[in-house]
Amino acid sequence: MFSISLDQASLRDEQREVLHQMWLRCMRRIIVSTTLAGSGHPGGSMSSLHLVLMLYSVLRHRPEEPCWPDRDRLLVSMGHISPCVYSALCEFGYVLEEDMCVEFRMAGSSFAGHVESCVPGVEWNTGNLGQGLSTGAGMALGLKLRKSPARVAVLMGDGEQQKGQVAEARRFAVKYELDNLLCVVDRNGLQIGGNTRVVMPQAIRAEYIASQWNVVHVEDGHDFDRIYQALKKVWSGDVDEPRNPSVLVADTVMGKGVSFMEGKARYHGSTLKDDEADAALKELGLDNPIPYLKEKRKSFRVFREHFCPVQTYPHIEAGTPRTYSRDTVTDNRSAYGAVLEDLARLNNEGEVPKVLGFSCDLEGSVKMDGFHRLSERAFFESGIQEHHAASLAGAASKEGYVAFFSTFGVFGVCETYNQHRLNDINQTQLKLVCTHVGLDVGEDGQTHQCIDYLGLMQNLFGFSIFMPADPNQTDRIIRHVATHPGNFFVGMGRSKLRVILNEAGEPAFGGDYRFRPGVADRLRRGDQGALLTFGQVLPHVLRAHDELAAKHGLQFSVLNFASIRPLDTQAILSAAETGLIVTVEDHHVDTGLGAIAARVLADAGVPCRLVRLGVKRYGLSGQPDVLYRIEGIDADGIVRSVLEARSGDRQEK
Repeated sequence: MFSISLDQASLRDEQREVLHQMWLRCMRRIIVSTTLAGSGHPGGSMSSLHLVLMLYSVLRHRPEEPCWPDRDRLLVSMGHISPCVYSALCEFGYVLEEDMCVEFRMAGSSFAGHVESCVPGVEWNTGNLGQGLSTGAGMALGLKLRKSPARVAVLMGDGEQQKGQVAEARRFAVKYELDNLLCVVDRNGLQIGGNTRVVMPQAIRAEYIASQWNVVHVEDGHDFDRIYQALKKVWSGDVDEPRNPSVLVADTVMGKGVSFMEGKARYHGSTLKDDEADAALKELGLDNPIPYLKEKRKSFRVFREHFCPVQTYPHIEAGTPRTYSRDTVTDNRSAYGAVLEDLARLNNEGEVPKVLGFSCDLEGSVKMDGFHRLSERAFFESGIQEHHAASLAGAASKEGYVAFFSTFGVFGVCETYNQHRLNDINQTQLKLVCTHVGLDVGEDGQTHQCIDYLGLMQNLFGFSIFMPADPNQTDRIIRHVATHPGNFFVGMGRSKLRVILNEAGEPAFGGDYRFRPGVADRLRRGDQGALLTFGQVLPHVLRAHDELAAKHGLQFSVLNFASIRPLDTQAILSAAETGLIVTVEDHHVDTGLGAIAARVLADAGVPCRLVRLGVKRYGLSGQPDVLYRIEGIDADGIVRSVLEARSGDRQEK
């Protein structure tokens, strides 16, 4: 594999020639692949090509071992320059040229329109601009914690510097002295809408300087020598603040190398027609393989498995579950905080911590303060920067850590949905634990009452979704997610609760109780109807159950769905045998458990009377019990709805 040592004083003539020949071959691949596909981003790929080739030349990596733990990482934030990245990976032995050119942007191919990690050498699926620097910071943080010599380089466009999350990442990287993080900005001055200074003025170098980054300006981002010297300066520590991260801002030209493409914004996302591609290749002195490859493309079929990056997950000591007694009154978030303290004591005493905590100026409210006190080096305060923290924690979780990210539901789910979508796509191992969900947030009012957490999280295919009902169940759920790989969402309210009791009057989720994903908890038995619920409203449901039995002689089952995904569909179908299901939830009535139950019944073709109780409008500012009463999800409202449903059924008969 071709590589260049940063110990050299300068590039040698033979290295310049190798790089030039690499550039020519990559230019052909960029033109050919995008022309064959009829879509793609050739202009930006050309403007970044010199930077990408030089980065792969000086970074420490092993094509024969793409997941080598101590490799340097190159994360390409503007994933649309995939033709550039894939072309460079051909040069360094990761993929084959014909595969890349023939398959580009075809369904079933690894070579997607935006870079994806099913291609060896690609670290992260990107495309949603502005998130790459946060992801790179997460990688750099994880590497630094385990004292790895590896470095992280993040290649970004100048247009995406307009995103606010980039500023969030800049501040965090300086706070935690991520000197192993380098940002490289391709400053070609153009974006889809035209000149970047017209679309949205920005002083990129000044903004990084203001954030206390080391800034190196590369006046010609197509000059291999200048790029090399800039990289050498940064990684030798010859900068003003060696403990801080650095950025190279490289002046480049959109469409560089083909005269009629240079400086044209249209080629950001417009490809060449066959005759234009032929002219471009002739100008570069290159042959044109498009007619031959076009025939190959017609017969493309998927015939090989895609590359699957290695996933690492540490062994975690979960500790002994606590049992909160029947007289205990506390909130689920305090139980969460107590488990975090156990995890810190049991797993973070060694040289490298295994469990990390991330919060956004709500450490005390989400009960991470105990974890912080016991494991200061493993706790990271991101400030009021939720977008950054979500991406950061997700990336850190892929570096071999158990990463807990906690904030209020409205910030951790609603505000950061897209970040978690990318975490899901990248198969992270994030533990997203959100407190303050639902109307239970109470007096903080509409802006803070997250009533759509299930509706949103169900859209993410890879997240398990758990909603504990009391401190005992919270304790066991948190220990479960800590010891199992994968993405998890755990939601809980704000208020203090009494411990949920079984029919014998003992803690239902204490003692030997073991949380089992995909299994609903049958707390009460009855054959005249079934109450399905989860979370903070369970005490109201149990009171309604008791009133229905004592005052109306109705025996209803009560099922607690602490596991929303995976879901106990059989429990719903069994409940349907009673003839009446009533779902009760502190959630938007059309996108939570009621909607899930309706789907299960419809899919199975099972007839059953279904009454869905939940939140039907943005809440008011007031005590949770009052808000529950207004929405009809308190005990009285539940009883009233059950009786109305039964009365209606009798009238129909």
